[in-house]
Amino acid sequence: MTTSSVLATDAYKFSMAQAGFPLRRETFYLSFRFGGFQYVPFDLATTVRAAVDRLRPTPEDLAFAREHGYGMSDAMEAALAQGDALQVQAVPAGSWVYEREPMLTVTGPSFLVSWLEPMLLWLNYPIQLATALKSGQARPPGLLHATCAEHASIIESVAEAVHAKVEITREDEAYHEGVRKRARSLVEAVQGDAARIFEVGMRSAVCMEQHRAALVACQAEGITLTSNVQLARELGMTPVGTMGHEHVQRWGADLPAFRAMRDMRVTAPSYLLDTFDTMGAGIKAAVQVMREREHACAIRYDSGNKFIQYLHASELLREHKLQPAHVLEDSLDDEATRHFERLREFTGWPAERQVYGFGGFLVAKPMGTPLTRDAVSAVYKLSETAGEPRMKFGNAAASGKRSVPGRPVVWRRRRGDGPIGIIGQAGESVPDNYVDLSCNPEAMEHLRICNVLDLQRAMTIPPQERWVDLSPATKALVQRLTPAGELVE
Repeated sequence: MTTSSVLATDAYKFSMAQAGFPLRRETFYLSFRFGGFQYVPFDLATTVRAAVDRLRPTPEDLAFAREHGYGMSDAMEAALAQGDALQVQAVPAGSWVYEREPMLTVTGPSFLVSWLEPMLLWLNYPIQLATALKSGQARPPGLLHATCAEHASIIESVAEAVHAKVEITREDEAYHEGVRKRARSLVEAVQGDAARIFEVGMRSAVCMEQHRAALVACQAEGITLTSNVQLARELGMTPVGTMGHEHVQRWGADLPAFRAMRDMRVTAPSYLLDTFDTMGAGIKAAVQVMREREHACAIRYDSGNKFIQYLHASELLREHKLQPAHVLEDSLDDEATRHFERLREFTGWPAERQVYGFGGFLVAKPMGTPLTRDAVSAVYKLSETAGEPRMKFGNAAASGKRSVPGRPVVWRRRRGDGPIGIIGQAGESVPDNYVDLSCNPEAMEHLRICNVLDLQRAMTIPPQERWVDLSPATKALVQRLTPAGELVE
């Protein structure tokens, strides 16, 4: 995943830095929301450092970014140059990690740490593949199918790391046709207007070469908008994206986050509604910033019941005589798009004011392999900014998308009773019967002695004993940040 281009990330990373604090010290963590035990076959810290080594913008990079509204400030350039200032904590190579455990945390300048997200999310694939190859179970259909040369090389590297024999099946043409078929169906769902569709699948890809293949297929069906800035330049496409959950978390509330995006950038913002509470806070804040000053903008739906949210927002917007664009993303397919088109017609919303973003449906679903990002719900989340813990809620009771605050680390049980893992905080005292697994190669010997790393044994542990608990310090942070009225897990 080594790259030398500063454009090798999602466009909204640039817009959030423009309306944020690119040099502020922040912590992000990588985790899988579900999927059970997973095997980490390589050194994650080395992988991170390789990705930021010698990362410097070229004049051509700067010109392309500025041309499309993603120009880099001096502070943004300075952040990208501070790769040697990163603090990286990761579980050692050879670790088994459980769902929701933070296998990797990265602390450093905001823009640089955030910039890493798409490439770090790509790690879900080799980790899942290593787990499947080590499990000893029957290999599922498509496990060793590759969509491009780089994809095949990843399979070979993982197989070598876990001492497994593999026979790779290349499906380059089948993958291209699969993406193109889905793109065609989406264009048909919006009555042939491909300009209303944009591609946001960089984080769902296995590698950059695969994403390039997917975008070429999308272009063949008239889709010309993508979140991947590097490939937008290479393929003559237009980069798009304005706001993610980290931006709202960084500002601490919807209203100041929305105002920052409105007032600190020259291009139209897209207000993301669900970081804390879509119906109770997000939509109301978006309406308020629109009423404060007339400007071109959009509102973006993500988690929860988007159909109900859409109807509620449409009614509220009409009441205030506002007409932003509706942006629909997250787990959409052609059937859901047709449904939203019917809702648009029912509410009388103009077609040109409703657009759709597709990621996994276009990029991951056409793969023969079952090892997609969605299979484990891989996430890379902001957990601390300027020393202050942050969480994403996203209507957590319904979506399960609550994140972990602070600087989380993994404690693994060595002996005795209790959960097999605990999510603690960096610097917190570790109980005697646990060992700090994060950034601690010596922990591996303790765990091998106790046989905790053996997957076959781990799978026989009763579910109530497998779950991951929170340490006292982590629980205190969650309690402090949880809105009144919500249950603390």
